[in-house]
Amino acid sequence: MAKRDAIFPADRHALYDLHQYSAAIRHGDLLFVSGQVGSREDGSPEPVFEDQVRRAFANLRAVLAAAGATFDDVIDVISFHTEPQTQFETMMAIRAEEIGEPPYPTWTAIGVTWLAGFDFELKVVARIPSKATENA
Repeated sequence: MAKRDAIFPADRHALYDLHQYSAAIRHGDLLFVSGQVGSREDGSPEPVFEDQVRRAFANLRAVLAAAGATFDDVIDVISFHTEPQTQFETMMAIRAEEIGEPPYPTWTAIGVTWLAGFDFELKVVARIPSKATENA
């Protein structure tokens, strides 16, 4: 069995080490990204929901970039929300800024009761552009 090809952004936050997980795993031209939350560098959550969502997207963007990918390469998204009925409008506005034009990736939004102190999380699968996989 091949060893996991772990991907981490240059400015990795403390949660990866604290909870012992990789930011992403590359398998061929696929990138499986762990749930990205709106954490500061020390692992603490952004206290304002909108800032937390923006930071989650920024953290995701950094992981994608570390693998040579962008949001355009994202195939599938799962978002987790602690209070979807009150958070969805804010998240959708930020999502529109971040994801760009159609065709959009598939997206599943899930309401949850606990996210380890966070209120929003993004988990994605992306296809790494062939140039980035050739240079790996």
